[in-house]
Amino acid sequence: MAATNRPETLDQALMRPGRFDRHVLVDRPDVRGREAILKVHVKNVKLDPNVDLEKVAAISPGFAGAELANLVNEAALLAARLDQSTVVMDNFNEAVERVTAGLEKKQRVMSPEEKERVAYHEAGHALVAFVLPNTDPVHKVSIIPRGLAALGYTMQRPTKDKFLMTKSELESELQILLAGTLAEELIYTDISTGASNDLERATDISRSMVMQYGMSEMGRVNFKQDRSSAFLAGSSGALSGRMYSEETAREIDTEVNHLIDEALERVRKILRERKAALVALTDRLMEIESVDSAELKKIIDDHSPGPLLVPGTDSAPSRPMIVTTDEEDKGEAASGGQ
Repeated sequence: MAATNRPETLDQALMRPGRFDRHVLVDRPDVRGREAILKVHVKNVKLDPNVDLEKVAAISPGFAGAELANLVNEAALLAARLDQSTVVMDNFNEAVERVTAGLEKKQRVMSPEEKERVAYHEAGHALVAFVLPNTDPVHKVSIIPRGLAALGYTMQRPTKDKFLMTKSELESELQILLAGTLAEELIYTDISTGASNDLERATDISRSMVMQYGMSEMGRVNFKQDRSSAFLAGSSGALSGRMYSEETAREIDTEVNHLIDEALERVRKILRERKAALVALTDRLMEIESVDSAELKKIIDDHSPGPLLVPGTDSAPSRPMIVTTDEEDKGEAASGGQ
């Protein structure tokens, strides 16, 4: 018996019948699996009657068994520090943030100018995530530093486990990632280094859309990259790992830049139209440092300039209108647009 996280790198000789020929995939648990694992780990923890492990499982998507054990331990430690007799739901909510984003660094001293810039950055993320379709709900936005490098964070929590993502969902994710640096650009006409991770993730998403998912003008093509060793059986033998021409590589780079530029223009429009909400949310973050989903909704609703089109729905249809007629009703028409 053996275990590996990289089955694609194994020599084929190990996979022959009589050796490691039977494979058992141990994937991350779904919501029911997480609930069952949590029940095991809370056996020796005194829970408040209002704690719902089904809800705890729902707010911890993607957590593996070890992370769920850590989640329970963090919640118990928080309850002990607060001298509580039982672990309550708020402890689990805070524990999820600790596991996903790291410990709060309230002792970190930041200048007022930097703190305001971080507030605008995170307000940009939260505002765009709130108004775009096909996004996970914003749970919390904060300018309290967490972990090793994060000076602030916007936390979104999915309402259910997802195994696929559509093109529109990936485009919305791109726009959310780019919103922080564009909020800085709108207010200061200058940008900072705080968006480096956002830009890295946005570039990875756009490159995957072009090269893996066929979600670009280059068509439904997968531009495969051979990641296996050139010296293992089953590999292509190409040391570079690239299986397309230099001209195609340039076209891929052009299309990646096009997806990013398109997302940038959409986000600029959203932030310009909702600048009042951006400023109001930033002011509130500077005042109390953390804003939850209910208060975020109130701030945006109170400072929106009236009914606005949902971003992405005001463009022309991607397919031409098709009009069908028959002898009985020649006034009937059907649109082929989305």
